[in-house]
Amino acid sequence: MKIELHEIPISEVFNGYKDSAEQGVVAYGGKLNVRPAFQREFVYKDKQRDEVIRTVKNGYPLNVMYWAKSGEDSYEMLDGQQRTISICQYLEGDFSVDYQYFHNIQKSYPDQAQKILDYKLMIYICEGTDKEKLDWFKIINIAGVQLTDQELRNAIYTGPWLTEAKKYFSKTGCPAASVAGDYMSGSPIRQDYLAAALSWICEKQGIEIEEYMAQHQLDTNCNELWLYFNSVISWVQATFPTYRKEMSGLPWGIYYNHHEKDKLDPGSLEKEIQILIDDDEVTARLKAYYIYLLERDPKHLSLREFPDKMKKKKYQEQQGVCANCGKHFEYDEMEGDHIKPWTKGGKTEYDNLQMLCKHCNATKQNKW
Repeated sequence: MKIELHEIPISEVFNGYKDSAEQGVVAYGGKLNVRPAFQREFVYKDKQRDEVIRTVKNGYPLNVMYWAKSGEDSYEMLDGQQRTISICQYLEGDFSVDYQYFHNIQKSYPDQAQKILDYKLMIYICEGTDKEKLDWFKIINIAGVQLTDQELRNAIYTGPWLTEAKKYFSKTGCPAASVAGDYMSGSPIRQDYLAAALSWICEKQGIEIEEYMAQHQLDTNCNELWLYFNSVISWVQATFPTYRKEMSGLPWGIYYNHHEKDKLDPGSLEKEIQILIDDDEVTARLKAYYIYLLERDPKHLSLREFPDKMKKKKYQEQQGVCANCGKHFEYDEMEGDHIKPWTKGGKTEYDNLQMLCKHCNATKQNKW
């Protein structure tokens, strides 16, 4: 890859700046694509954005930026999107810093305003193949705001399908957030919703996310994914009509794939949740109740364990002999076991305790 350093004044970069939201962001007389398909959405917080402007106003050096040459006289932003948009938004008058808008500085302190416009950005312009540019992009993305796995996938599988999918899953206030925001975790603009939806449908189809995106890369719509996603959320709402905030972030698509055709009774499930809430033996958080109801594995409930004092007393009573296999073990080689399992109404009481070797206890637990 060929890389050359250029010093370009802010005034030239800001020239022609236009933010068309989903259609992208351009600058530098329309020749710079500030947000190519492989770039992340704007994720700077106000504090980070303001520090960029203070750095420029004080004449301190910003970290170098990277552009990739995409044509004879056109470029794509490889690294520096957050800083570039912060600067352009400030010059556009979208926000103030230290109670000063740029247009007010122009009126009251024209020399200071010109100093900002004359500030030279250090920009490496790179030439190379798409693969070289994308590989380089992975290396140089801003420290502290690392690319997510899905952002990296977006870098590789750009195309009309991804453009459509991001409209549904990757924008603030996107349809996916409106439909399922209460059930999702993470942020749409960091591709968390898109990643979740893809992981669910790919589990159903038995393929990797990369394979799915490659198969659909040139599709002109993302209807399959969007309709599937809506089916998942409709199933969740029908199966658990009483919403609780603890339902957020669970792998609902995976549960939908496994139970879509099961005749789950919402009323019975809600009664079980109430029983678990009232059960002193259950120490897990409420979120785990949903996992248990759909996987039926008691390990998710963090059932109350026998205290050491009780187990040591039982160990002495059994003279260190496993109640199942009859072999002798040291105390730390044994575990407290419910003679009558919790699933059958057993309590964490001395009369329901036996000491088993770890192997026998694990074997019994697997049969619950």
